Amino acid sequence: MEKNIEISLLFDFYGQLLKQQQQQAISLYYNDDLSLSEIASDLGITRQGVRDCIKRGETQLLTYEEKLGLMKRFHETESGLYEIENLAEKLLDGYDEETVEKLIETAKSLHE
Repeated sequence: MEKNIEISLLFDFYGQLLKQQQQQAISLYYNDDLSLSEIASDLGITRQGVRDCIKRGETQLLTYEEKLGLMKRFHETESGLYEIENLAEKLLDGYDEETVEKLIETAKSLHE
């Protein structure tokens, strides 16, 4: 996954756990696509201060995901739900014992 997208997604999951200045800097950098200089002007700190703030925030976001795994679990659940949807559509075409078993297995794996 591209780093920018990964950090944006992690920010959606864990952004509220960061310090307010880190939240602002990361949001402006990744979501609003502002330069470090523009962010420095907005936040009233140096360009280097913004860079450090963003780097520390990125490290914290990656650490949160490593320890908590919310984004990984979300993607696994989303994938499982799509699989259940596809299997359920197959059932509409006719009863298939193998499809039913796969549907049950997938559903069970989502609540483990």
